[in-house]
Amino acid sequence: MDDSKPGLKKGLPQVELPPSITVRQLADLLKVEPARVIKQLMRKGVMASVNESIDFETARITATDFGYDAKMPKGRKSSSTRQEGGKGKGKGKGKGKLSVRPPVVTVMGHVDHGKTTLLDVIRKTNVTAREAGAITQHIGAYQALVDGRKITFLDTPGHEAFTAMRARGAEATDIVTLVVAADDGVMPQTVEAIDHAKAAKVPIVVALNKIDKPDANPERVKQQLADLGLVIEEWGGDTVCVPISAKQGQGISDLLENLFLVADILELKADLDSAAEGVVIEAKLDKTKGPLATLLVQKGTLRRGDVVVAGSAWGKIRAMFDDQGKPVQKAEPATPVEVLGLNEVATSGDRFIVLPDEHEARSIAEKQKYARSRPTLSLSVLSSQISYGRIKELNIVLKTDVEGSIEPIRTSMERVGTEKTKTRVIHAASGSITESDVLLASASKGIILGFNTPTSPGATQLADAEGVGIHHYDVIYKLIEDMDRTLKGMLEPTYAEVLSGRAEVRAVFPRGKAGKIAGVYVMEGKAGRDAQVKILRQSKVVCDSRVASLKRFKEDVSEVSTGLECGLGVEGTADFQIGDIIEFYRKERTS
Repeated sequence: MDDSKPGLKKGLPQVELPPSITVRQLADLLKVEPARVIKQLMRKGVMASVNESIDFETARITATDFGYDAKMPKGRKSSSTRQEGGKGKGKGKGKGKLSVRPPVVTVMGHVDHGKTTLLDVIRKTNVTAREAGAITQHIGAYQALVDGRKITFLDTPGHEAFTAMRARGAEATDIVTLVVAADDGVMPQTVEAIDHAKAAKVPIVVALNKIDKPDANPERVKQQLADLGLVIEEWGGDTVCVPISAKQGQGISDLLENLFLVADILELKADLDSAAEGVVIEAKLDKTKGPLATLLVQKGTLRRGDVVVAGSAWGKIRAMFDDQGKPVQKAEPATPVEVLGLNEVATSGDRFIVLPDEHEARSIAEKQKYARSRPTLSLSVLSSQISYGRIKELNIVLKTDVEGSIEPIRTSMERVGTEKTKTRVIHAASGSITESDVLLASASKGIILGFNTPTSPGATQLADAEGVGIHHYDVIYKLIEDMDRTLKGMLEPTYAEVLSGRAEVRAVFPRGKAGKIAGVYVMEGKAGRDAQVKILRQSKVVCDSRVASLKRFKEDVSEVSTGLECGLGVEGTADFQIGDIIEFYRKERTS
């Protein structure tokens, strides 16, 4: 093996991969269950069934996730073309013809700055143009037709939903429209929305709303945006800014024109002929229809009668409806549709794929049901991954007690690390750690650092579910030291003491030169022969050692339960006294 080649890490097992390999074959090579490989691929936005083929680069990255270094046998060349499986395979050599698709836009901004009004204006204008009197039903997304071109809007409630979808592996948005009120300026939710959009690396188009108000001050808002890194085009930057009045309908056509312009620059394309893939936008349980889900098609063409799996939900599509409630037979890329036929309510942000038959869909859905939990991304895990070269940039959500603490910490963190690894603060604010912070860290595969600030109960629960590490500090130098050691791959693991039992000394017996034996009564938990112990006298620790012997009626035992008496010996010199409390504990790794 040639360890000098890029991507090969010393000390890791190596595996040879062909230019194209099925998921099952890759799982066999990596010695893991196929469901684990499918789960890892889905996190990267790659939807592949057990018998579907993936290209070398995708397989190599997946192998790295499982602790392998992959390379191709000599004389073979990598193929970047992934063979499509299931229904609707692309013609030719595994890849269908790419066609221009409509852009998908998410509208964000501070509360009361006009997001809902803007969406309503665009929606009503579009409905009037298409069919007088038509009623648009709320399915979480809708598609507008402007001058013969389609544009899709995700009608989500702000940046939290946007990031919640990203946290589940769904990159559904092409462009973010940031609505900022010209009379109110940049507000806390505006800052959060900007940070969430930047973390997703999605272009931002600013809609400067309420310019018709007497106290509107567009220039002040532009300066505030520039201070946050959004320099508008007229100031020499690359951020599109369009003045509008959603209430008066002013500037709406200019905004749509600029959205199409950005979309043209992005050159958005998709394969129409392959098996459909996409993301769940919304899902609910209807009393009469059963489970309903709004699906946004991102690739291929979804058809009535297709068998789909979305997370742990699966089923055959019995009916599809557009955003006006009309039944449709198919949906092409960037088209949102509400579908009927899933066996259970799907989860917003779950990826969906079309499969050849119901048996395979049921099998994958069952495996996904038991593959939801994520291991917590602790500092020591990150340090280990950095040392192997798997992470080049550590994304951080920073929350502090006061605004004045942000800059000193941010500046100090910019100086730590190495030339190959560095930190990136994707969001910084004062206040407690919230669920929104957890979602952003999860979506960005980062961690949360809290400086003298608490974590809300909801955020703690969500962090456990999403596997997000939250690390609290009350001294800046300790925070910076941990970050520096983490980035250098040198962080030592930390441990916590877990109490397993408590006992009281009721008698003391001499044991010659070996010290003393204590006759103890176990008050709670268990006394274990392999446990570490602390001897407490008047609440002060007088000895910290390990159990040397544990006996009941002269017989050696491995443990003694609550309510029983035993004889206890401790390594080293232990000067027991009647009334001492013995605590039995073990150390568990926490990071």
